[in-house]
Amino acid sequence: MKKLITLMAALATMLVLAAPAMAQTGGNVTVVHGIPGLVVDVYVNGDLTLEDFAPGDVAGPLELPAGDYALAITAADAAIEDAVLEGSATVTDGLDASIVAHLMEDGSPTIGIFVNDVSNTDAGEGRLTVRHTAAAPTVDILLADGTEVFTGVANPAEGIVELPAGTYSVAIAPTGAGVDAAVFGPADLAVVEGTNRIVYAIGDLAGETFGLVIQDI
Repeated sequence: MKKLITLMAALATMLVLAAPAMAQTGGNVTVVHGIPGLVVDVYVNGDLTLEDFAPGDVAGPLELPAGDYALAITAADAAIEDAVLEGSATVTDGLDASIVAHLMEDGSPTIGIFVNDVSNTDAGEGRLTVRHTAAAPTVDILLADGTEVFTGVANPAEGIVELPAGTYSVAIAPTGAGVDAAVFGPADLAVVEGTNRIVYAIGDLAGETFGLVIQDI
């Protein structure tokens, strides 16, 4: 975990290109902690912004003025000079994004950026977004009856679908293996009218820390 990971230009470019055309005053950023076994502090522009941030925690949305931000993540109570992950990001007008500290498929830690869909859904429908941010192979997201919702979702990809509001029994299984080989679930998941329910697969499947984190917009 002491390996330094730099986001720099790639991260800033993703955020800049994702901004909508309508000018607003800054953007919203949500921070998700998906690295198991590490309680951290999060610094923004050198200031301690999130303290004792535990695996599975979701913070935000943080309303940030447009501009450039330096990010640093340290072990809890460690000095900023001992950051285990660091980088920079540009927040643009109208941006709504999630910054996720997570594991890649091979178990190495990284920081991922996802731009959140905040557009309106049709009456009676909600949006379900599933993001693969776990140390796990490519997966399918299935209903308990075997219906495929998303197939072939690899780390760090996402799938987005709009569904009638209601409660669904959902399972996660290795791609092509079917619901009987589920590594998670079936478990009930509510899709809420007018809400983007974002589900993150986090942790390490082989290390038995695999789980889900939910963010609602």
